[in-house]
Amino acid sequence: MPAVLDIPAFKNRFSVSMLASGSKGNSIYISDGSTSILVDAGLSGIEIERRLQLKGINPHDIDAVLVSHEHADHISGVGVLSRRFNLPVFISRKTETAAASRIGTIPRKKYFKRGSQFTIKTLTIHPFSTSHDAADSSGFTLSSNGTKIGIATDLGIATMMVREHLKRCSLIILEANHDTEMLINGPYPWHLKQRIKSRTGHLSNSEAKNLLKDIICNKLRYVILAHLSESNNNPEKALKVVSEAITGYKVQIDVARQDNNGQVFILDT
Repeated sequence: MPAVLDIPAFKNRFSVSMLASGSKGNSIYISDGSTSILVDAGLSGIEIERRLQLKGINPHDIDAVLVSHEHADHISGVGVLSRRFNLPVFISRKTETAAASRIGTIPRKKYFKRGSQFTIKTLTIHPFSTSHDAADSSGFTLSSNGTKIGIATDLGIATMMVREHLKRCSLIILEANHDTEMLINGPYPWHLKQRIKSRTGHLSNSEAKNLLKDIICNKLRYVILAHLSESNNNPEKALKVVSEAITGYKVQIDVARQDNNGQVFILDT
């Protein structure tokens, strides 16, 4: 295991970094300088530790893990990290039941309900319902000192509820899973193509663009495109399509990757 690096320059700022994003594992690091959490932990515990330490983040400084839903690419490392670092896991009861066999015993559990706001120390979390084929799938907004970020991945459709929650965010992590033509003509079996395209599947590049058009505002500074399919999409296609939504706005768009850490985005609070 590499040594923990010196305290990074973003340590005391509201910061967001995608540790991994895609069908093989998802995890997001978020900190406001006082509270640091992981949203999902879908890589192995060792790999998440390694990616944190590459950014100079000591895993012992993480305050909690927040779980969106029970699919393996979002929870594989949750149990290990919770036990190794005595981390509380914030999870819905339905998701816990569905995930039990994969995460094992969690020493410290905190339950949330979609639609009910709660806090993790200095971060205010609002979980909202997403349309996905999971027991109790959630998106989130996270706020600190009046600055809000939104997370909307793993959703087949962008409901009015999703759109409402993502308004007035300074940063949005937004699913752009597939290019529709690549998916239809690609190698997946038909039943899987149908699942991905369904109302409980994943957003296409075009659907992500339309969602962003509806909620973009002058407060928005960053959009991170997430959960891109390795078989049915590529970063260039996703950026080209979704960038059509930001014409006339000063918004930076980045693409989260599966195989390496993303850059750290710093937000003013």
